Amino acid sequence: MSGQNLGGFISATYDPLAGSVETVEYLVIGGGGAGGADGGTNVGNGGGGAGGLLTAANYPVVTGTPLTITIGAGGAGANSANRVSGSDSVFSGITAFGGGGGGYYISGTGAIGGSGGGGAATGGAGGAGTAGQGNAGSFGVNNGGGGGGGAGSAAAIASVTARAGNGGAGFCSTITGTPVFYAGGGAGSNGSTLANIPLGTAGGGNGANTVTKTGGSGKANTGGGGGGQVNSGISGSGGSGVVIIRYPANLPPITTIVGTGYQLNYAEGYQIYTFTSSATITF
Repeated sequence: MSGQNLGGFISATYDPLAGSVETVEYLVIGGGGAGGADGGTNVGNGGGGAGGLLTAANYPVVTGTPLTITIGAGGAGANSANRVSGSDSVFSGITAFGGGGGGYYISGTGAIGGSGGGGAATGGAGGAGTAGQGNAGSFGVNNGGGGGGGAGSAAAIASVTARAGNGGAGFCSTITGTPVFYAGGGAGSNGSTLANIPLGTAGGGNGANTVTKTGGSGKANTGGGGGGQVNSGISGSGGSGVVIIRYPANLPPITTIVGTGYQLNYAEGYQIYTFTSSATITF
């Protein structure tokens, strides 16, 4: 095989005698949930849960059979009563659920999702995560909202001193050839007079406080949850999901891709397809 440099990666031309594609490795992440918004009440709201994360090697594919890829959108933030979950991402028969929206003052419980949204202040419960995809959001206490769960851990619990919960940890994947953290939870917001800003993780948005008011949005194509809002601010939107597929570079490339939102890179002897919008592919 001959090699060439494409975008900083060393690529290899495929060997047509090496056979057909039979199995691939995948990473599928749903859209993150939005942070909670209360419509003007000066209390903390929950952070959005990260999108569900599924990854595995040796997933069987059939050449000549079209496969659907769907990229889930993140939940939309708002400045009024709001608890919006992210949408699911799909690769063939694999579905990663959208993250749960963060709870808000009137409806205090975080939504269930790939990872659960955080609960609002005054004791709102965190939403549950989906087994094998993510973790639960945390309770809200006093004037602080709970953090949204992440793919790596449940969210930090709000406390009397911290007033709001940080987002749950993300998950580190090396599928692109470089360690990258995905699917971190959004932080709850701090509705007290304390100045601390609760932190999101791995693409999750930071929570607001009474000065900033607006929650940070989750990073696009990481499935990060959005941060909670305070008072007149806007809650953070969840980050969109992503589907990444890789298999050995000496095998034939994907035969047909119907869709434009993807990137092909080569690293460590693999061809790596990153899909950031929906598509149909055929090996």
